[in-house]
Amino acid sequence: MDPVAPFAAVLRADNPGPMTLDGTRSYVLRAPGAAGCVVVDPGPDLQPHLAALADAGPVELVLVTHRHADHTGGLARFRALTGAPSRGASPEFSAGAPPLSDGEVVEAAGVHIEVLATPGHTADSVCLVATAGQEAAVVLTGDTVLGRGTTVLAEPDGSLRDYLASLDRLAARAGELRAGAPVAGLPGHGPVVPDLGAVVQAYRTHRSERLDQVRAALSALGATPPGADEALPDELLEAVTGAVYADVDPSVRAAARSSVRAQLEYLRGR
Repeated sequence: MDPVAPFAAVLRADNPGPMTLDGTRSYVLRAPGAAGCVVVDPGPDLQPHLAALADAGPVELVLVTHRHADHTGGLARFRALTGAPSRGASPEFSAGAPPLSDGEVVEAAGVHIEVLATPGHTADSVCLVATAGQEAAVVLTGDTVLGRGTTVLAEPDGSLRDYLASLDRLAARAGELRAGAPVAGLPGHGPVVPDLGAVVQAYRTHRSERLDQVRAALSALGATPPGADEALPDELLEAVTGAVYADVDPSVRAAARSSVRAQLEYLRGR
């Protein structure tokens, strides 16, 4: 387990892949001197990983950033190992405690944790602003912001409109937290983000460029997004995906298609 802040450490699960990069990051939060800890995203159902997290205990609370199985697949086993309650924005991942709500503050293991609803990657995505005592805050971003690359807007509930609003909210919060130094992001995949505000702005620019590419692809195809009440033709989705992501590796083709769907949904809702 590697320290990433005076009150936070990370344990990487052994589940590398095209969507998980070198593995899902689970975080252990504990104020200096505190006996218990908070675990954020126990990760996939991998016994050695879950056992190592449990050994960091006693675990007071488990928090979930979003629904995907690489973050939640081991949750039931981890609760059984530790007896700790769990909380996510969705009731599905909450046991022994209520679901997380936007703007609430969780106090556990000497750590102050502010919940920010940041839908877009999934409808239930949250980011967690954590600090302990006088230490600088860090933001646990789940898959809303990654340590490398950019985020997929996942079907069926990924939304570009929600995601852009979430990026704007994260940028504003990072600006509020900045006190002479950039705010660090602790992502669900990839290395620590040293300057979360700068990366969020880069994400925002990237999304705008992708929208321009989708518009250009539609123009070249002589097509327009269907109306709000019309089905999105699969042929159009495939054609735009092929045009915008022509060189994408086959292993992430489904993810590219999912993002194009979100972009087309955004454009037809304008």
